[in-house]
Amino acid sequence: MLGKIVHFTADAILISAVLAGIKRNTGLQPATSKIENKELRSYIDRYLGVGEWVLDTTTVLMSNSSYFERKH
Repeated sequence: MLGKIVHFTADAILISAVLAGIKRNTGLQPATSKIENKELRSYIDRYLGVGEWVLDTTTVLMSNSSYFERKH
């Protein structure tokens, strides 16, 4: 049971990070403003914020690692 919860959480975070990457590269993002329920909209905005944080943190970690390099 705990393994399924961890797996579901990891999947949800990865989906949020992918959405953050799409937003950064294309400008497309979920239209949370169309969600009428303010509490649900707040939860979704926070969920999407987690993806932004994961993307930023991963980028910093990779930039500081000798295993990754920027190619122009």
